[in-house]
Amino acid sequence: MKILVIGAGQVGRFLCERLSAEGHEVTLVDRSEQAIQYAQDHINVLGVAGNGASAEVLEQAGILTADMFIAVTDSDEANILSCLMAREYDVPTRISRTKSIEYSTQSAVLSKEKLGIDLMINPRDAVADEIIRIAGHSGTFDVAEFVEGKIQFLGYRITADSPLCDLTLSELGELRGMYKFVVTAIKRGETTIVPHGDDTIQNGDSIFIFAHKQDMPAINYLIEPGKEQEEDSHKVRTKRVFILGGGNVGFSVAKALEERRFDVRLLEQNADRCQELAAKLGRSMVLNAKGDDVETLVDEGISGAEIFIASTEDDQTNILTALLARQHGVRRTIALVGQPHLITLATSLGVDACVSPRHAAAGAIIKYVRRGQIISLAAVEGSNAEVMEIEVTEDSSTLDTPLQDLHFPRGAIIGAIVRGEGYEIPTGQSRLLAGDRVVVFTLPDALPKVEHFFA
Repeated sequence: MKILVIGAGQVGRFLCERLSAEGHEVTLVDRSEQAIQYAQDHINVLGVAGNGASAEVLEQAGILTADMFIAVTDSDEANILSCLMAREYDVPTRISRTKSIEYSTQSAVLSKEKLGIDLMINPRDAVADEIIRIAGHSGTFDVAEFVEGKIQFLGYRITADSPLCDLTLSELGELRGMYKFVVTAIKRGETTIVPHGDDTIQNGDSIFIFAHKQDMPAINYLIEPGKEQEEDSHKVRTKRVFILGGGNVGFSVAKALEERRFDVRLLEQNADRCQELAAKLGRSMVLNAKGDDVETLVDEGISGAEIFIASTEDDQTNILTALLARQHGVRRTIALVGQPHLITLATSLGVDACVSPRHAAAGAIIKYVRRGQIISLAAVEGSNAEVMEIEVTEDSSTLDTPLQDLHFPRGAIIGAIVRGEGYEIPTGQSRLLAGDRVVVFTLPDALPKVEHFFA
């Protein structure tokens, strides 16, 4: 497929890297010649320097034969105008990144339907959703849900006192009778591996698991014994959460968590914005304070809080205040971090989870590009790995054959098979049937083979 990407920022480069690696013919357009040169030096793309809303530039970039048009500059208006140009050139699929809610709701004066844009991605909505998922799962730093929330993909950090530390995958497999989950990947430093039986989980590793939602209480008890476990919403215990930043992300997270019966304390330094937030929220407490206002944090009970979420637009502020909250006794910290190189730094310093707007927006776009038998998709930050939910079709060559006889691609692993209301953590004897929904973890090199496997 021939794809035009407008905007050579973090999202644009990330998309170009992923899409070109999958064999698509990608052309990148940006006003900055320096940004284009950098992209061409590091990614397999054709670069064109110029205005992405200029007919002359777009024709030079090959819009007449493009199959898909993706506009991801920092300007909503530039993205929309570029997509309108693409519509005039009859490009079949048009995607735009937009940060303003003026364009992202169906009732907007200029909605995507009225503009003829197939997909509008608002990074703020995407990161708010991800923060809410992580906040709702004890001890995790990465969360994705598949098959209407039944199958959970969760990331945990392993410390020296973790019950899983120094266990081999074979030893862990012996616990399957009581704990139904599968370790799909181990991230050790900059390397992500799909583990085998003799691989050992080590101190400092990050592990990713697949499990069914109903099995999570037992799994949480195994991974974090001695800690208070995540409780059902009908129980009376209320978890206190502090949220720094009353922007769109902070407000969305506060609204969702108060509906889940969290005791929410929202910190915002702008007094006028505090009044707006207080009027829109129900049970949440809105505080006119900064994230480094230690006296206010202590007075409001930071030492007994379950979670501290830093969601301002400044990466450094989010990282530093999350670390400060950790120092004052918060159990878990989540920070909104846009710059990729700061994500690794933040986690190494002790921030439990980092959520990236770039990652969230790009993941949603890639999912749309891969429509078809792929029902859902999530990208794994820092590794370029992906998790996919795939529906097995009637004409698939994999039907009714034991998995051990199918030579599933190396570098990928099937984490769960869902059939109707039932599910199984697969073994070599498991068989796939038409209509099954299969959740797969795959490293980048194995991705084309996985798609071919299920074709």
